[in-house]
Amino acid sequence: MADATELKAQARTRVGKGAARALRREGLIPAVIYGDKKSPEAIAISYKEAMKRIYAGGFLSHVITLDVDGTKHKVIPKDYQLDPVRDFALHVDFLRVGANAKLNVQVHVRFINEDASPGLKRGGTLNISHHTLDLTVDANNIPEEVVVDLTGLEIGDIIHISSIKLPKGASDHSHEQDLTIASIVAPSALRSEEDAAPAAEEAAKE
Repeated sequence: MADATELKAQARTRVGKGAARALRREGLIPAVIYGDKKSPEAIAISYKEAMKRIYAGGFLSHVITLDVDGTKHKVIPKDYQLDPVRDFALHVDFLRVGANAKLNVQVHVRFINEDASPGLKRGGTLNISHHTLDLTVDANNIPEEVVVDLTGLEIGDIIHISSIKLPKGASDHSHEQDLTIASIVAPSALRSEEDAAPAAEEAAKE
């Protein structure tokens, strides 16, 4: 689980495009806290701190504490908007995290023991279908990653979500039947030989 971090914020009373532009000129980003059956709260956060967290990775899968003028809120970032040209943050949405809350988050997949996969050692390729998994997790126990062990996998083997061990308290939220995470595919040279074999057999019969 990631350690909760704290981010300073300040309440804002003005909303709208003009107010947002004024905030950005001051080095701040407009943001909103919502959820947990409470009214939305308009705030502003440091542009520098927000961008540092966004580019560090995992921004949308870490519970943080927002200190809004001395009042602390336990939240998780749910979305952010980037300027399509200059690639800087324009707005951030935070979701309040209540007690015993369940959250839907994207969790990074890490593959280990590639050198213990016979298929990869024979020249096969790890074809990754999903680099992250959409999981439902406990708000107080968000995993940093899901580990997939490639030990013993041969060419042609497919790794489904049902075949791996998810972190404690986590469940699949993808709504896809037994999600395919990755597979071991044959090297291109071998595929070419296999494709050519039936053609050669047919030619020999003629």
